[in-house]
Amino acid sequence: MKTYIKYISLPLLFVFLAFGMHKYYVSVTQIEYVKEQSSVQIITRIFIDDLENVLKKRYDENIILKYKDESGKVNDYIARYLKSKISIKINGEEQIINFIGKEYDVDIAICYLEIEGIKNIKTFEISNEVLFDMFKEQKNVIRTNINSKNKSFILIKENDKAMLNFNEKP
Repeated sequence: MKTYIKYISLPLLFVFLAFGMHKYYVSVTQIEYVKEQSSVQIITRIFIDDLENVLKKRYDENIILKYKDESGKVNDYIARYLKSKISIKINGEEQIINFIGKEYDVDIAICYLEIEGIKNIKTFEISNEVLFDMFKEQKNVIRTNINSKNKSFILIKENDKAMLNFNEKP
């Protein structure tokens, strides 16, 4: 009986370890239109190790993301990377995305972005290619709160754009 349990439990243990250690490649971007401030506020959450690896590959192989005593170049690299990978059109016009800053929470980099001077939103188009150049399994979850309507969708490499229409029908 013990031999039987050993033969069954060993493969089960291997399967558990193999699937339990599987790494997920995902970012989450939350977008909110704050009409009173005429701004679109964007918060993007990315795993620190994934972000660090892409910054090393693209800009500086010696860069290290850390809580204290971080290189002054880190914010510049993150801003440049995010601006090259996230694009937003509002009412058909390409928008300038401002990088506000970032903070770290355990193993997540939380990046703050903003688009200013937005008086109204009739259409909203986003392209998010964050980490698609690093991981073919990457998924970018987008959650929006625009004009008091909540929408969520998942962007993948083969489908990296989403369009929302807020035109009222008579």
